[in-house]
Amino acid sequence: MADILLVEDNEMNRDMLSRRLRKRGFEVQIAINGKEGVDMAIAAMPDLILLDMSLPIMDGWEVAEHLKTNEATRAIPIIALTAHAMAGDREKALSAGCDDYDTKPVDLARLLEKIAALLGT
Repeated sequence: MADILLVEDNEMNRDMLSRRLRKRGFEVQIAINGKEGVDMAIAAMPDLILLDMSLPIMDGWEVAEHLKTNEATRAIPIIALTAHAMAGDREKALSAGCDDYDTKPVDLARLLEKIAALLGT
């Protein structure tokens, strides 16, 4: 099954989402801030990244831009996860380099569809 890097600073969100993904057969690695997310993405080369946009140290917008400008990580699909559902947020995430966007609280069925579409499964 696919290897997913979950970059999320909220412990409750991290635990809930990682458990639900593992139950569905995904390998899940966790980073708790933006810098750790970038470092882990480069080191582990996951199949997909779930990226909270409101992170400490380096926010999700910066993380996405950094990963998409790095030759080694450019092709890793990124799904932005955010509690912000303001007009223009989806476009902002896509322009930062994210491949898709989803709102919190996470609707797991919808997120799984997005993951499958990006992984081609």
